[in-house]
Amino acid sequence: MTTDSLMNDHPDRLAPFFHPALFYATEDEYLDGVGGFVRGALDEGQDVLVAVPGARLRLLKEFFDGEHERVMWVDMTDAGRNPGRILSMLQEFADRPGRDAGPVSIVGEPIWVGRTPAESWEATRHEALINLAFEGRGLSILCPYGTALPEEVLAQAYRTHPVVGDSVAYRASARYTDPREVCRNCDVPLPEPRDAVVLAFGREDLARVRDEADHWATVAGLSPERRTDWLLAIGEATSNSVRHGGGHGRLRLWRAEGELVAEISDRGRLADPLTGRRRPDPYAPTGGRGVWIMHQLCDLVEIRSSAQGLVLRLHMSVK
Repeated sequence: MTTDSLMNDHPDRLAPFFHPALFYATEDEYLDGVGGFVRGALDEGQDVLVAVPGARLRLLKEFFDGEHERVMWVDMTDAGRNPGRILSMLQEFADRPGRDAGPVSIVGEPIWVGRTPAESWEATRHEALINLAFEGRGLSILCPYGTALPEEVLAQAYRTHPVVGDSVAYRASARYTDPREVCRNCDVPLPEPRDAVVLAFGREDLARVRDEADHWATVAGLSPERRTDWLLAIGEATSNSVRHGGGHGRLRLWRAEGELVAEISDRGRLADPLTGRRRPDPYAPTGGRGVWIMHQLCDLVEIRSSAQGLVLRLHMSVK
């Protein structure tokens, strides 16, 4: 049975929002599952976004014999290097001006072999938030998962997708979990750094902290272009601490393998788990612009929210 017929036979496919995980072990299973999903959407006249890692992107392009006017091809290893950027990319595709009204379909593969555990946790958070961001919308988002991924990653896929399947059949996931609970579960303890530079700050210290972070990153070997992005992200985070985190905070800076890390902690709260994951309305009074900017600039943003306050870790590769 092809994936096209599975999609038509599965009752959840008729719901406004369809978000299945598809597990695959071989290239043939990948092409049957993902290729069939894309072909079924195209046969229905839908626009399709395909955002998958580069090797599988090339595989799918060959399967469809090159470009297709209704398909947007995106290399997820670039666009989704920071999992916190993916959701806004999906929403911009679904909402882009000039698109014909009607459903759209998306293939998004946010986790692949080689992702770090920290990236995988944030990608799992992203998968849970998809269900909040698109609830009731007329679109389908298929998320492929290679069975060579770690068992913990595969187990989380059952919790973040209402429907799961393979090249044979889809079925409802008995382990599907409320997205907000999954996000709370993603707040795993962060490892403590070694030899961190610690800078306490308040409203009067923002310029000084930025200058010290600039000097530290220069000595650490961050290129001028990357340093500009790094300092802008740190500036947004420290300013948010002053405005929303009790008027003061703490910045820690350290080197990790191939990257620099800045951690900003304060007494703030993150009431909406979607904050920073969607492009904010510049005229909205609710804010969220600072966190969104951090996601766009950094290679990884880790967020931990607890009764003690808020912690953000901003990762920037030195390469």
